[in-house]
Amino acid sequence: MLNIEDKIFTNLSGSMAVDLASAKKRGDWHATKDLILNSREWIIEEIKKSGLRGRGGAGFPTGLKWSFMPKNSEKPSYLVVNADESEPGTCK
Repeated sequence: MLNIEDKIFTNLSGSMAVDLASAKKRGDWHATKDLILNSREWIIEEIKKSGLRGRGGAGFPTGLKWSFMPKNSEKPSYLVVNADESEPGTCK
């Protein structure tokens, strides 16, 4: 029988220490440094290949949405993520 285990939210219940050092000891964040050393374009292509979609009604492809960010701009670009899941009538 398969063992169901959440690989992303390993401390969702808050039963373990929440500081960064403790998270690193559990193996969380182990590859983050390597990921952010890649180019924006590489990261966006990886997201596109993953098939990740938004959780709104349209399920818009996340990589495609991120690819709309300005390229070669003199100004800084920011990716703002709305992680609020409190929309009435939805279950995300």
